[in-house]
Amino acid sequence: MEFVEVFDSPGKGRGLRAIREVWAGDVLFAEPPFASVVFDSHAASVCHSCFRRQEKLQRCGQCRFAQYCDKTCQRAAWEEHKQECAAVKSYGKVPNENVRLAARILWRLDKEGSVVSDTQLAALEELEDHIYDISEDDLKDFKVDIHNFLDYWPRSSKPHTVDSVSKILGVINCNGFMVSDQRGLQAVGVGLFPNLCLVNHDCWPNCTVVLNNGNQSAVDTMYHSQKRIELRALGKISPGEEVTVSYVDYLNLSEDRRRLLKQQYFFDCTCEHCTNKTKDELKMAGAVVEGEKVPEETVKEITEYSRTMLENMEKARIEANYNEVVKICRECLEKQENVLADTHIYQLRMWSTLSEVLSYLQFFEEASTYARKMVEGYLKLYHPNNAQLGMATMRAGVTHWQAGFIEIAHGMICKAYAILMITHGPTHPITKDLEAMRMQTEMELRMFKQNEYVYHTMREAALKNQPIRMMAEPATESIKNLFRRK
Repeated sequence: MEFVEVFDSPGKGRGLRAIREVWAGDVLFAEPPFASVVFDSHAASVCHSCFRRQEKLQRCGQCRFAQYCDKTCQRAAWEEHKQECAAVKSYGKVPNENVRLAARILWRLDKEGSVVSDTQLAALEELEDHIYDISEDDLKDFKVDIHNFLDYWPRSSKPHTVDSVSKILGVINCNGFMVSDQRGLQAVGVGLFPNLCLVNHDCWPNCTVVLNNGNQSAVDTMYHSQKRIELRALGKISPGEEVTVSYVDYLNLSEDRRRLLKQQYFFDCTCEHCTNKTKDELKMAGAVVEGEKVPEETVKEITEYSRTMLENMEKARIEANYNEVVKICRECLEKQENVLADTHIYQLRMWSTLSEVLSYLQFFEEASTYARKMVEGYLKLYHPNNAQLGMATMRAGVTHWQAGFIEIAHGMICKAYAILMITHGPTHPITKDLEAMRMQTEMELRMFKQNEYVYHTMREAALKNQPIRMMAEPATESIKNLFRRK
């Protein structure tokens, strides 16, 4: 490894630290998955090789389960799918994603061993499984997965003990990394990346992780590239400094982040932001109206009300009842107005959801108002190079463009582009899309400044000539956490 090495991190166990100076946007390492699978819920809509979303996929003619963009992706995936294909056909049904991933890992272990390249810093047996820390409820599901795995595992493959199967399922449980689609907007699968498992958590990290789906579409196979994760620096990192990422979304109170980390990863977070409860007051703050702070009791009352409304909103969102989502959000925001601060996380969640759903329903002007408020709140809470901030700013910029507010739209798209150049890099599909959008809004802005009337006339004519297209449906599982949650 050119930029990192393994070391004993005080109070954390093994970790990675920089051995050379790196700057914002630098890639410390890239790593292909040891094995990866598509989520059960996306098995019919995502390519099982490159994890790209496609409207039309080609089904494997043998198992009738795996689906691919084309023959190129199918050939690229055959080495990993070959034994799975026969196993699914023999078993007569498809096991869940945990069992499928465990099987792919063990098939590769049997063939190549637990270290498959010179750049792999940890063998699979060295990774934590935390089997003895699993709660009773989760243990029931865990035992079902073991039972299903043993039924699924072909007799022609090397036999494995219950302990070895348990070890792999335990590693997946606390180290399975969320794999996104090609736009980086939604989690569509899970994979195991041994080097990434060595990177410790910090709520205010100095690195971020992004998935690069690779390229299998070039005519010349010389230009093909693997699906891989990239660890990117968010700022300057000096030699000897520990490399960290955040396992959970920072837009939670320190108490909630610590609880999530304990439940999922079985450790107590002692980072500076959790210890000092940094920005917790901002995240639960009340508004200041005409120089006077809103009474604490009123803030607490509306906070509790907002928590209940968020639960109701989430139920309606899962059921895709978007008119109900809008109704709940508007009702809640009316109560929150002039009571909660613009950094209060419950108000930010309402703004985020409402702007996304209103955009989907094509009420762009109203959506842009809430999107702008959301970004202004995020700027006061998130790290300036946080990927979530970049994605939210991009979404807000696009919403303003759709609403016809070209000046604000161009400014937001430029800010988002600057962040995503660091977090995703110039070759990521979403950065390329944003670059095209930046050039388009820049051209439109010049036209707008020359003659507003002509600009709006041409815009209206262009929109009338295009058929109405629905926006992408709001994602049910966006990428907020680094590793998959149970």
